[in-house]
Parts: sequence; structure tokens; C-alpha cells
Amino acid sequence: MLPALAVYLYVVLVPTVQGAAYSFTDWSSSSLDKTFIGWENYIEIFKGDAGPATIRTLFIAFVTVVAQNVIGLGLALLLNGAIRGRNVLRTIIFAPLVVSALVVGYLFKYIFGPPDIGGINTVLAALGMEQVDFLGNPTIALWIIIVTIIWQFTGSTMVIYLAGLQGVPAELLEAASLDGAGFWQRFWFIMRPLLAPAITINLMLGLIGGLKIFDQIFSLTGGGPAGQTQTISTLIYQLFSQFGQYGKSAALAMVLAVAVAILAFVQFSVLRRQEQYS
Repeated sequence: MLPALAVYLYVVLVPTVQGAAYSFTDWSSSSLDKTFIGWENYIEIFKGDAGPATIRTLFIAFVTVVAQNVIGLGLALLLNGAIRGRNVLRTIIFAPLVVSALVVGYLFKYIFGPPDIGGINTVLAALGMEQVDFLGNPTIALWIIIVTIIWQFTGSTMVIYLAGLQGVPAELLEAASLDGAGFWQRFWFIMRPLLAPAITINLMLGLIGGLKIFDQIFSLTGGGPAGQTQTISTLIYQLFSQFGQYGKSAALAMVLAVAVAILAFVQFSVLRRQEQYS
């Protein structure tokens, strides 16, 4: 136990401490000496694209978390009933999760590709309708990214809610039904409190995943057009690999890590309190 814990702490803490140290230097492809410059990297990144990227990241995380949980819970309630072919439907809905996020991104990139190339535009052209540059429009491209994330990860929320619903005693539901309680009353007063742990898990996983989303954006838009779908993760990649600003990318990575830790802790504390009250 102790050796495993020591290895884990070493693997986690050493890179974190190193990254924090590098974030206070001018380390870059043109300056390999790593001179200490204090908070300059943190100040400069938020004078650039980090502010809009942060707002965009929070927006994507919020929308995807809400949508995944609402749709996932609805599907779980539907497929928890005795409907024909429910096991097949569960498999189909869960299947996108086992596909690489990059592959999913490239799939949607083909579907919503530019005029005369993309799948939807090919259909529009065949119907004699005007084609649309979906990924060339910042607003549309952002929503395509959101839809892609929801499509891929809703299956996981559904499975967690299904597991929670399996733990709801059938006799409680039957007794409430006999007492005249409708479906929504049974859901709100019986199922919802017992699903509190599942809700906590899904919201936590959705928030963390949404804040550090990278693969779908990288494969779909690359942060474009004109950086209008850039998030914190893609900006970290751009600063490091394209611009060679290693110190700034480390600083932004530390900002992301701290933000995820704080938001996850606050969310977990609130949800755990709700579980106790339920």
C-alpha cells in the first residue's frame, strides 16, 4: 500500500511542481535558460486570448453538463422500464463512448464539412438547396462542438443513472402508486433522493470533462475559425507546440488545474450536502 502511494504521489506531484516552477520562467523555444520572471506569464496570458477562451470553456462545460444529465436521465428512466429491445437500445446509446474522441471529432467534421465536401452539404446540393459552411461560422461551429460532446458522453451518464435506478426499491414505487402518486411525484419524492449519488458522480465527471475538453475541438475546428472556438486546453496546446512559449503554456495549465480543482471541490461539497438532506 505505502509503496504504491509513494509512486502515485511521485508521479502526480513531481510534474505538478515542475510545471508550477516553469510557469514563473521565460522558458520558450528562443529562451531555454528558464529565467525567473515572477507573475509575468500569468499577467500576459490574460491580456491575450485566455480571457475569451476561459469564458468559452465555462460555457461549453455548463451546456454539456446540463444537456448530458437531462438527456441521460430521461433515457435511463425510459430504458429502465419493461420496453422491448431495451438492451439493444442501451448498447447503441452507450456505443459512442468507446470510440476515440478524435475519431468522433473527425466523423462530425466530415458530416458538417465545407460546401461540396461535407456530408450534409452534399445532401443539400443534391436537393438543390443552398450549402452552408458550418465550421466556418463561429457560432454554428461552437454548437456543433457541443452537440458532438453531448452525443458521445450522454451514454455514460445514462448508464450511471440506470445503475442508480436499479437500487430504487420496487415496493416503494408500488406503494406510492397505490396511494395515488403519479409518475412525476414518484420520481421527485422517491427516485430523485435515491439517485443523489448518481447525480453527484455525473455532474462531477461532466464538469471536469467539459473544462478540459480538447480532442473534439482539436479534430473538428482546431480552435478556429480565427480562434473563435478556442478553449483553455487548445490554447495551452497552441502556446506550447505552435508558438514554443513553454512558460506561458505551463502558467495557463496551472490556471486550468487550479480552476478545475476549486470548481470540483465546491460542486462536490454542495452536492454531498444535498445528498445528506435527501
